[in-house]
Amino acid sequence: MSKADAAAAILWVGVTFYALFGGADFGGGLWDLVAGDAERGRRPRMLIQRSLTPVWEANHVWLIFVLVVLWTAFSEAFSAIFTTLYVPIALAALGIVLRGAGFAFRKSVVTLNEERTAGAIFALSSLLTPFFMGAVVGAIASGEVPAEGNGDAFSSWLTPLSLATGVIFVATGAYLSAVFLVGDARRAGEADMERYFVRRALAVGAVAGAAAAFGLVELHAEAGYVFDRLVDEGLPLVILSVLCGVSLLVVLLRGGRRPLRPLAAGAVVAVIWGWGVAQFPYLLPTSLRIDQAAAPDPTMTVIFIVFGVAALLVLPSLGLLYALSQKDLLEHE
Repeated sequence: MSKADAAAAILWVGVTFYALFGGADFGGGLWDLVAGDAERGRRPRMLIQRSLTPVWEANHVWLIFVLVVLWTAFSEAFSAIFTTLYVPIALAALGIVLRGAGFAFRKSVVTLNEERTAGAIFALSSLLTPFFMGAVVGAIASGEVPAEGNGDAFSSWLTPLSLATGVIFVATGAYLSAVFLVGDARRAGEADMERYFVRRALAVGAVAGAAAAFGLVELHAEAGYVFDRLVDEGLPLVILSVLCGVSLLVVLLRGGRRPLRPLAAGAVVAVIWGWGVAQFPYLLPTSLRIDQAAAPDPTMTVIFIVFGVAALLVLPSLGLLYALSQKDLLEHE
């Protein structure tokens, strides 16, 4: 494996972690939005807030990691993406800022109207960010980002594939969040909330499956290179994702709980790496290969050293944070 390919793999690891943890984080905002009025939605929102509070800021570490690696290891691709897709990227960033503000202020405001306003900002921006991030991914896959950058600011991502990918991102986040909240409700001994999120996990799982099927149709129409590799080299990972998804639905319907999170994570991780296999060896299909966009060897060497140090320091810290959060030890502190 070349240094460029190794750096691309590191980049994809960051994408994977952000999709899992950040996706579930954003999904909680959707369930907050549709929970109902103040009385009916009180308990679901309390569970969502209790689950998100210890980790919602830490989840964005992965986004920062992805941006830094892309910028330093593949600056040409970074420039092309940001000079073409700056509209959806800016809207996604706006959603992150508004979401954080809404989540933080909702716990501090005094009046009911202020709380509702902050809650609405949090919930709506939780849809805004994953949708526009998905639109960016769809635009890249369909070859709408020229290698030299400065592509059309709107037609590059206002396509059926990009918009469908945005919907898939929203639905996937909601799916992950619902599954994770089933476990949180069970651990808290709230059987009615457990059933509440089981129903929603089943419903949004069906929506995500339908959106993915439509996305495959559009992928075939707009991104032939990626589609062909996805159903060839990436097919084992697609099958693995489907098997994990179907197994998860069966476990939910039968009332099982223990393997839910691994199955949900497996379904999502398999799709992400299947997509990576489908794009290989391109960062921008089919105009910019990984080796063409790679930084010089000395820069790559520094990136690997920094990545190794970060892995030794940051990964155990995040692992400890998630472990303490799952055991509710942070709240007791």
